[in-house]
Amino acid sequence: MTWGLVIAEPAIRLLSTVPRTDAARIIDALEEMRDDPYQGDIKFLKGPKRGIRRRVGDFRIFFDVRAEKRLVVVLSIARRGSNTY
Repeated sequence: MTWGLVIAEPAIRLLSTVPRTDAARIIDALEEMRDDPYQGDIKFLKGPKRGIRRRVGDFRIFFDVRAEKRLVVVLSIARRGSNTY
């Protein structure tokens, strides 16, 4: 059974600015998250930025899972840098 996927506007905007190869990898990861949001290189975040992050090359997908609704909410996508976290 697949999960619903909601992507916030800032994440969509970032996808339009990254190189096509990176965007394709991110889109593939998002599609995989529809089958199982807990697969791949994920980490549960602590502190003020709670949630989950998934690593896709130099990029990080930050998301929440709403299990009761079987919904994955992508909050943002960011290139990994010294101020990403």
